[in-house]
Amino acid sequence: MLPFNIEEHTISDNTILTIIDIMQIDEEAKSILDENFVLICEGDSGAGLSTVKTHVKNLYSTKNEEWIMGATAEFFIHLYIRLTGFKQECLFLNLEENSIKKGFDGYYSKDGLEWLMESKAGSTQSKNVSHAAKVTLAMSDLSAKVSGRDKSGKKELPNNPWREAYAHASQYDVGTAANIRKNIKKLSDDFTNGKFRSIEEFNTMPCGTVFLSGAWSQPDHDDIRKNIEQISDKLKGKQVHAICVTHRSTELFVKYIESE
Repeated sequence: MLPFNIEEHTISDNTILTIIDIMQIDEEAKSILDENFVLICEGDSGAGLSTVKTHVKNLYSTKNEEWIMGATAEFFIHLYIRLTGFKQECLFLNLEENSIKKGFDGYYSKDGLEWLMESKAGSTQSKNVSHAAKVTLAMSDLSAKVSGRDKSGKKELPNNPWREAYAHASQYDVGTAANIRKNIKKLSDDFTNGKFRSIEEFNTMPCGTVFLSGAWSQPDHDDIRKNIEQISDKLKGKQVHAICVTHRSTELFVKYIESE
């Protein structure tokens, strides 16, 4: 389990909520990050930890703070989901460009079920930022992607998110089972042919992360839970696992990837 403060709540018959606080990366957390870093970024590639950290460090050095927030939030979501027994059927790093992956932020499997994950992040320095607002945005993006249209429901999306998911799942280093690859390929082909789906057909993980300004201020977990309950009618899927994370700052992760 993650070496961070974690709470879980039942929101409804098909929806659960996980709340995570990331105040620091101590030696225990660093050890767990070291064990999982390469697997999250590149799968079972056999690359050394130092090499992959250098790759990510170089990538971060070219990006702005908004991108760094989004990437850092997504990384820790991958870490949490992996450590709770899900198999990661994707890579954190994009296959074709110097970036994190596109399409769905995450594709996972566990106990015969497949899950779609989307991560959204913001800073307390922004106006009206909240976990619930980011979870709502993540849910809206998931719905739009599987429906083949933008969030207004009017304009068709230019990209096929299933194609990217299939490309990741087809990598030898990911080790995705043949039946899951076949399922994703069918969804990709259907999307290409204009046969779109409803988000209610899938298990979903909408995630919202809020970054503090560097000084830790304990978030009110009861308020987070109540706010998620208030938007529960917007959380769609066969099963829904909402995840709300509070980070002290992106600098925690930047210092980790810069460390030996």
